[in-house]
Amino acid sequence: MVDPMRLIALALLAVSGPLLAQSADPTRPPATWLMPVDEAKPGEEGGGTFRLQSVLIAQGRRPVAVIGGQTVALGGRVGEATLVRLTEREAVLKGADGVTHLFLTPDVEKQMIVTPKPRKKGKSGTVKGSP
Repeated sequence: MVDPMRLIALALLAVSGPLLAQSADPTRPPATWLMPVDEAKPGEEGGGTFRLQSVLIAQGRRPVAVIGGQTVALGGRVGEATLVRLTEREAVLKGADGVTHLFLTPDVEKQMIVTPKPRKKGKSGTVKGSP
């Protein structure tokens, strides 16, 4: 005879498996990054014609960015724009339309964590009235 608790457990596993597979993956890039470049909305950060995908800054080498699938060195051209500045999280393009800032993680807001100040250390030694 089959234990009814085992049947219930197996039924729950069978039902919950597909639900867990559909849950959000925290390491998955934002949905706008997964759209083809021409489908992204031009007014959105990271959208439009250009999307910053990677930044490579190696010591002794010229900094390079991957923008819209194209590898561009600092000073190089992307379409009608020129890559004029590059940091670990941002690429700055200058063209006929003006200056465009592309961010590596446009949907992430960076916040500084403030650590509490260490307590002042008191005098070491015995406490008055203690043996």
